Amino acid sequence: MRAWVLVAAVLWYLPRTGWQRFSEVTKKGFVYGKTAHTVKVYVELHHHSPFLVCMDIKHARKEIVDPTYSWIGPNEKPLKGNYRMNITETGKLMVKDFLETFSGLYTCTFSYKVVKAQTQVEKTVKQKYEFMMFAYREPDYSYQMAVRYTTKSCVGNYNDLFFRVLKKVLDNLISDLSCHVIDSSYKCHLVEVPKHGVIAELFIAFQVNPFSPQWKSACQNSADCEEITNRNILQARDRIAEFFRRQANLFYHDPSKILPALHFVDHSFEMARMDSCRPGFGKSEGMHSNCATCCVVCSPGTFSPDGDVTCQTCASAHTYGAKLCPPT
Repeated sequence: MRAWVLVAAVLWYLPRTGWQRFSEVTKKGFVYGKTAHTVKVYVELHHHSPFLVCMDIKHARKEIVDPTYSWIGPNEKPLKGNYRMNITETGKLMVKDFLETFSGLYTCTFSYKVVKAQTQVEKTVKQKYEFMMFAYREPDYSYQMAVRYTTKSCVGNYNDLFFRVLKKVLDNLISDLSCHVIDSSYKCHLVEVPKHGVIAELFIAFQVNPFSPQWKSACQNSADCEEITNRNILQARDRIAEFFRRQANLFYHDPSKILPALHFVDHSFEMARMDSCRPGFGKSEGMHSNCATCCVVCSPGTFSPDGDVTCQTCASAHTYGAKLCPPT
């Protein structure tokens, strides 16, 4: 009870509580091949890929005589007959419900005839195109936040009591969103403030995380759970920001109020978004500049454990999306 009395003046007012990314694309959403160039294509996990066109834009603008198309997937596997592979009569390929294991090199061979009208002489021309497809998913968001509160002194257990109560209040504020406060800490410092002398202040830091013990129940068996968890963490961010905004309004916009010893320091609230990737995915702006903010599937020779944001080197990892480095 004494803890609540200590912070009552501060905490009494609470609020009630796939698109695809790819490099060469037209307005119709088709990705065309390029001669002597591998086209990178990024497909959001559990979404359909764009249509890959087995020709370049130059050929697409011409009449083609007797065209034929042949697609080969990763590990040089023929794609014809695979129910996940939608290949149209005009040689366009679309992969349904894209998974990590579908990542890799897709090669198509485009054949057509050149006919001389006067002599009816035919010549068969072949052209090969390469598309490198990568599964990606959006990063998981969390927020690092910091605030400051004045206090009577840096000595005394009331600072610990206040800190624990504040954390409990924030947790209650966002508990229905399956979010929680983690890695919370504080330090007390003496701050010399112009015209106010030396004031003891608590420097408080904490992280708002979307993975409370009940987070999986919020997904409702959704394959794209990051869409739900990211939406929840954005709501949690806004609630906490509003909570501290009201703290400032409570004390700093009414000159008749006498500030209590423990009160929020106006304009001290700070936050920064922190991204993390699910196991088997990582960020690489150098390798995936067209999807620099994405968590892209780890390529063979790399892996990513839980919560890491980069794919680490591992010679014994031979598949896309490796979560562990197998022993050699």
